[in-house]
Amino acid sequence: MSGLSQIGQIDYTVIYARDFDAMRRFYEEVMGFPLTRTLSARWLEYKIGPTILALTTYGGRFDDPQLPPGALSVQLAFRVPPEAVAVCAEELQAKGVALESPVTDQPFGHRTVFFRDPDGNILEIYAEI
Repeated sequence: MSGLSQIGQIDYTVIYARDFDAMRRFYEEVMGFPLTRTLSARWLEYKIGPTILALTTYGGRFDDPQLPPGALSVQLAFRVPPEAVAVCAEELQAKGVALESPVTDQPFGHRTVFFRDPDGNILEIYAEI
């Protein structure tokens, strides 16, 4: 058995934030994710089910250039029960979040709503239907 074949899940995802403060406010206040750990002023972690979502800044461990504002760099999908997709969409809109598309039943068996975080990343709340 190879070592790579033993990978069973994604443990954590790291977003390199262009606007760290706006991203922190969005994920804590809009999305309601509880801050579970602060490793430094440049690294925050949120526990979402079995997964950790981390926010960090550019220029730490890796010295890649920062993406320009509005450049899509990641899409995150959050699964909820089917009846919760529309409720989530309403909550997001009530908090001033613009939807990229309305709640839609997709032909591939998902009910989806798409929106963006302050850095322009696409976020999806979906349910299997």
